Amino acid sequence: MSVEFDIASDQIDGARDYQEDAFMVSLLGDNDDGKTCSLVVMADGMGGHAAGNVASNMVVATFNKAFQGEFNGRDVPDSLTSALNRANQQIHDSISETPALRGMGCTMVSAYLEDNNLYWVSVGDSHLYLIRERELSKQNADHSYGAYIDMMKEQGMDIEEQAGMSRNMLMSAMTGEEISSIDCPNSAIRLKPGDRLIIASDGLDTLGAGAIIQYSSWSTTARECVYALLKAVEEANKINQDNTTIIVVDVKEKAKKPQEAPVSSKESLSKAVATEPVSYQQPRDNKSLAGFFRAIIILLLLGAGYYVWQQGMLDGFISDATNLVKQQMKPDEPVIASKSEQKIVIPAAAEPSKPRELVKQPQQAASEPLVQEKYVDKADPFTDRLKVGGRSPMMIKITGGKFRMGNSSGLISADETPRHEVTVKPFAMSVNEVTFAEYDVFAKANGRKQPDSQGQDRKTHPVSNVSWDDALAYSRWLSKQTGNKYRLPSEAEWEYAARGGTRSTYWWGTTKGSGKAHCFDCGSDLNTGKPAKVGSYPSNPFGLNDTAGNLYEWVHDCYHRNYNDAPEDGSVWDGGDCSVRIVRGGAFRSPASSMRVENREVFPSNKGQYNVGIRIARDI
Repeated sequence: MSVEFDIASDQIDGARDYQEDAFMVSLLGDNDDGKTCSLVVMADGMGGHAAGNVASNMVVATFNKAFQGEFNGRDVPDSLTSALNRANQQIHDSISETPALRGMGCTMVSAYLEDNNLYWVSVGDSHLYLIRERELSKQNADHSYGAYIDMMKEQGMDIEEQAGMSRNMLMSAMTGEEISSIDCPNSAIRLKPGDRLIIASDGLDTLGAGAIIQYSSWSTTARECVYALLKAVEEANKINQDNTTIIVVDVKEKAKKPQEAPVSSKESLSKAVATEPVSYQQPRDNKSLAGFFRAIIILLLLGAGYYVWQQGMLDGFISDATNLVKQQMKPDEPVIASKSEQKIVIPAAAEPSKPRELVKQPQQAASEPLVQEKYVDKADPFTDRLKVGGRSPMMIKITGGKFRMGNSSGLISADETPRHEVTVKPFAMSVNEVTFAEYDVFAKANGRKQPDSQGQDRKTHPVSNVSWDDALAYSRWLSKQTGNKYRLPSEAEWEYAARGGTRSTYWWGTTKGSGKAHCFDCGSDLNTGKPAKVGSYPSNPFGLNDTAGNLYEWVHDCYHRNYNDAPEDGSVWDGGDCSVRIVRGGAFRSPASSMRVENREVFPSNKGQYNVGIRIARDI
């Protein structure tokens, strides 16, 4: 039986003045077997205000990129573990480059849903719950000190908690060093319609298992469930309430025809107290915990020595976080100390940490013109005549100039660094993403399969499910048809054009805003379950539509892990890994973070994607 997923997510800050959780939901569409696939990633940062936020966002972005870029028929657990290790290595590399971030880390849980198969990987104390027939079972292991003690007692071991050791202290986390243990089962859990998954940070621990089941039972949709649980956490009014992130996945039988999921208002949620009995299943026994038992025993043997070391490291963490917060606050704002003391990873060696001098985090530059005003004037659009009849996609001239390519900090993803100056020659670029109808002319002329539009208007909607190979063939066909050189843009050309002469995160500013682009959390009044018509949102200063959101767009370049030795003339960068190709711009089912103008993603070059389309360039 095929299934589909209703997914909703949200988060609250709790008692904190900052948010250290990060998450991403990627609806991957159907695979070659017609199975619906989705990827959920959630990370809970630690290390203080800025550092915790940096770690969680870095891990989510890197994990998502690594898994989607490398997973191509590989063993799923192996792909999940590999992506997690890549994300952990990213933390290590960032700390090496920016010593002020030493001490940052995060927990992480990710669920990969492939039809009715659930795979996951986790490190730390975040949660993956399965609710089935009013029974709540925790699927992943809890890598906290308290959980290990409880589990050892359940195994019949007569052991007492060490004085001064917090039950919330982590025994395994992602800190850039070797991870003590990773929870990643080799086999999938078989899901069935009616199942509900809850992926949450440890802020949800404010509620007991019975309360989670009750609030879930009152909620008919995933969105209602998220709202109910977060509201319950808020109403508990816990003094030191942690950040809380909740992602709910409802498993449903796949409809024969596409149907819009019903949306219920928050006000419709009942506040009545449930009286039905509930049950709670203990987490499954996991062989991977054997290593942690040994770690606990070692910890207890070391006893007070570890406690003394812990206090020293804790003081260092609090000092680092406080100093970092001070640097980012206005002079008249109060300083709030970090609450990360309950999330300390026990190291292999018991050397006390040395005081570290913190440096100020790089600040996001304000939106401002990069070049002279003449470079941001909109040119007159034009088309070329095709030999087979009709016209090319509408093009617009992009006046060349200099810009700074990439991200200056590298705190989100190292492959966006180093930031470097690039000089781009004048070229032309299509105003819109290529539509189905425009691509169909090429497909019919060459006897190629026309991509499935999934009910979208072929004249107005951007073509998808076309591989990089398809996109390249289309551009070369346009060249033969028009006598002008059409091609895929280089990555540098794409970023230069998408920036539209600005330095900001998005071409319109530093925040995602509302009504600026088409993505699932962009405040769009359009259906975010499918692409929008081309040109549904305002164009950027160069006159280009949908460079942020709607569909990712193929560029010509092969993938390189960073910009070291990248061309400075805006040309295509060959070499690197050409089995995957770069896409830019974000997509309708991706979060706003994917639309950052610096953001890079990769997909296999020989396979079309439901969320990737084409924007073409032309020499002038």
